[in-house]
Amino acid sequence: MYLLGYDIGSSSIKAALVRIKDHATIGKAQYPATEMEILASQPDWAEQHPETWWENVCKVTKELLAETNIQSNDIQAIGIAYQMHGLVLVDKDQQVLRPSIIWCDSRAVEIGNQAFEAIGEEKSLSHLLNSPGNFTASKLKWVKDNEPQVYEKVDKIMLPGDYIAMKLTGEPVTTASGLSEGIFWDFQENKISDIVMDYFGFSNDLIPNVLPTFSVQGKLTDSAAKATGLRAGIPVTYRAGDQPNNALSLNVFNPGELAATGGTSGVVYGIVDKPAYDPQSRVNGFAHVNHSIEAPRIGILLCINGTGIQYSWIKQNVAQDGLSYNDLERLATDIPVGSDDLRMIPFGNGAERMLNNRNLGASVHHLHFNRHTRAHLYRAALEGIAFSFVYGIQILKEMGLEVKHLKVGNDNLFQSAIFSNTITTLTDSPIEVIETTGAIGAAKAAGVGIGVYNSPTEAIGQGNVVRTYEPLGAKEAYAKAYQFWENDLNQLIY
Repeated sequence: MYLLGYDIGSSSIKAALVRIKDHATIGKAQYPATEMEILASQPDWAEQHPETWWENVCKVTKELLAETNIQSNDIQAIGIAYQMHGLVLVDKDQQVLRPSIIWCDSRAVEIGNQAFEAIGEEKSLSHLLNSPGNFTASKLKWVKDNEPQVYEKVDKIMLPGDYIAMKLTGEPVTTASGLSEGIFWDFQENKISDIVMDYFGFSNDLIPNVLPTFSVQGKLTDSAAKATGLRAGIPVTYRAGDQPNNALSLNVFNPGELAATGGTSGVVYGIVDKPAYDPQSRVNGFAHVNHSIEAPRIGILLCINGTGIQYSWIKQNVAQDGLSYNDLERLATDIPVGSDDLRMIPFGNGAERMLNNRNLGASVHHLHFNRHTRAHLYRAALEGIAFSFVYGIQILKEMGLEVKHLKVGNDNLFQSAIFSNTITTLTDSPIEVIETTGAIGAAKAAGVGIGVYNSPTEAIGQGNVVRTYEPLGAKEAYAKAYQFWENDLNQLIY
């Protein structure tokens, strides 16, 4: 018997099948092979058609079933992970009213800023753990103000994962964790936020029924079964945003545990056991997948926009043609820690929340033409990104987050020993690299909702640890290089 997991990203839809009895991954698939289109009809806008997500869910499901030769009668439950903070609007017939305003769209920034000031910063942070910012609630207000003819037709608002679940089951429902990422959830009152709904003038009727993260949230309809190649009646039993789900996939559930990703952008996601917020709103707090009133679990999310995208830029525009990331790593390894005083600031991918929404741009410092080579640039880029992670982790520590160790997936920047050794040595925290994906985690989590696993921890297990990075003994060179980098950053900030 098997479990099916989806990861609804903005680039592609991923799916995975996991065997219940031994937690083994039987197959993985992704569709499309090239990235899905992001619509940007105006600067700083980013939209996608939810119908395209659904079409690709159907295609990837059929592809996965064909590749694994698994019969859909043997699939017991479905779990869904999804891109966070998006807004999907449907009418009473469950038809999409406009393209989804997705996570990287920034049209609602000023709306959120005004709400933060009007509601009151302390009240907003203590109840919502966040500024309304550029999150889903503020995006809905933008639609209300700018597209009233659309807004008046809205029956339900949904996050991307809610929409896919509705297409599978015909039931529009959501979760407290999802509502918290949209800034609709009041942590003091433990319910939909009257503060937000009243300020923006939203009716609570717009919010779908709220169900537990791990629960039967509907069953596959006949039409969805026909579209996907699955059998009717399979229950959807789990959904979560991509970063909480990534933490789940890495078995990060308890205080002191951190999950991290180092793709185009970078994320550090740590767990605390009580509602917590940063007075400067440099990080965000959301209900983690195992959050409850009795045992609070808040995921503190630090997002760094300028990380892997800088290293990708270096590879494309600085490195010689034909060199792989492994080649860059090999060349950079010959350069000493600190890159012979060459330093790079990686913040060239928009405003950085952890820098109080400053947009500093990327920059190179202390470049000497007779001394530094391409290899120096490769190492300085990796170190600069690693230093930005360390800088962010210091913010988490200031909030009282105990950093014991980090767990990461076996992909992207954490495959670099230079990058990983820099972080583990400066934070004095081991890094475990685990072979998993968001779709695999979502599949395993679905087993909790139908009771084949007793807990999320049992569902995930320890995972396949590919390697562990331990803090290096020679910390002095790393600390010196970081201090110089932080001094460069402070000169830009102040």
